[in-house]
Amino acid sequence: MLSIIQAAGWPIWPLMLCSVVAMALVIERLYHLRRTVVAPLKLVDEVIGVTRSSLPTADVVNKLNDNSVLGGVLASGLRAIIAEPRIQEPALRQAFENAGRSAVHGLERYLNTLGTIAAAAPLLGLFGTVVGMIEIFGSQAPGAAGGSNPQQLAHGISVALYNTAFGLMIAIPSLMFYRYFRGCVDEFQLAMELAAERMVPHLLRFAVKG
Repeated sequence: MLSIIQAAGWPIWPLMLCSVVAMALVIERLYHLRRTVVAPLKLVDEVIGVTRSSLPTADVVNKLNDNSVLGGVLASGLRAIIAEPRIQEPALRQAFENAGRSAVHGLERYLNTLGTIAAAAPLLGLFGTVVGMIEIFGSQAPGAAGGSNPQQLAHGISVALYNTAFGLMIAIPSLMFYRYFRGCVDEFQLAMELAAERMVPHLLRFAVKG
């Protein structure tokens, strides 16, 4: 690996930095975008079961908030109706919507950075290719002996090819994971919206009329 880095020259260092950052972001998002962390499958049914006859206590709502991202959204609706027993449907929906927006914003954390790396890595590889081509052309200039410099020519070819390949090796997996994470976020957003739609009429049963 060290020999490849030496052959690729200094343009490969920004690419290596991008690869380290991209790997860290992928691992971080894989951990935080798990279904058990974001939207457990049976959570809505459990909340509806617990609140079938009465609203929960503050401790139960706090535990729900800490359960998952979806739990935080559901807890916001419960807190809204507990704080304002005469709440109207538009206000309750607004409480769920505000919490959902905040939750989705958290789920999208670092995705723009990963997408930027996926877009920038090929350009950095192209930059390394240009540097290598400059060295190749420089090797063809007449030297002290009146000929080209084979060692500089070989180094220029290595810089050009290694940087292009390394840029693609970073960009392709980064783009794939970026698309995958975007799909996960969209799926979780839909799950939270459907959960809120189920909870609104359920919670409005406890609202004080008039």
